[in-house]
Amino acid sequence: MPSGQQARAQASAITPGRHFPGEEPTPAQTVRTLFGGHRLSPAQRRIAQYITDHLTEAAFLSITELAERVGVSQPSVTRFATSLGFSGFPALREALQPIALSAVAGTPDMRREDRRNELQAAVDAEIANLESLRRVFADTDQVLDVGRELARSVPLTVLGLRISVSLAEYFAYAARRIHPDVRLVSRGGSVANDALLQSREAGGSWVLAFAMPRHANETLAAMRAARSTGLRVALITDLSLGPLVEEADIAFTAGTGSRLVFDSYAAPGVLTAAILQAMADADPERTQLRLEKYEQAAEQHDFFLE
Repeated sequence: MPSGQQARAQASAITPGRHFPGEEPTPAQTVRTLFGGHRLSPAQRRIAQYITDHLTEAAFLSITELAERVGVSQPSVTRFATSLGFSGFPALREALQPIALSAVAGTPDMRREDRRNELQAAVDAEIANLESLRRVFADTDQVLDVGRELARSVPLTVLGLRISVSLAEYFAYAARRIHPDVRLVSRGGSVANDALLQSREAGGSWVLAFAMPRHANETLAAMRAARSTGLRVALITDLSLGPLVEEADIAFTAGTGSRLVFDSYAAPGVLTAAILQAMADADPERTQLRLEKYEQAAEQHDFFLE
């Protein structure tokens, strides 16, 4: 098994390499590009990180040797290769070997570039996600329209399961300050179905659903259950296509940061805050009254420190 120091190293980002126009990418950048466009599990990211860090050795290991060095099972290595689009580990190894040979022939300057700061690359990726969201916000009509619809839905149901719970909880916590009845659904199955039916029977018209990777089948089932009761579904996700998007009445896409061992949510967080702003703008008088009441309650309970 990897040591504690190795485990921390394995948790660093697997990112597509960057190079200046007109320059050939380094071997490490080529490998990062090979891995960077795929959604990998934590175990698969450990494999990818080991290969990146030990390219000239890993490209010539057997599947048994690689599994032992990383501390995973042989089937995990096979699944890693197939998740990248290869027929199996031998095909992946065949693709890696010429890259590894080019690394052996590389210059010292190229090898220094291989050790660039991956945390900065993760931040760069999130900046790119935010830039993409900024372009979406060039036309604010869709966000404003959804904000008005969500503000009118009483009760308003917020759905977030598994990894998406944190974003749903943030939205529900903030929305309760400007909306009279916000109901959070953070468990799937019959619990979600019952909550959605009760929301519709109480007069609700909309559900705001969060679906971040890895996307839970329970989320799709809950969205379908919501639609079956007559609720409409607004979705915040990182996907632009697929069954989740097809099931939603309206979908907003915001990229997640996948360069570190766990995803980061800068763009979905900003999108969430933007929809909250649109809800507040939809009924400014109600918003002002409710916010004033919360501020008064906070002062009475010494929630704020001077």
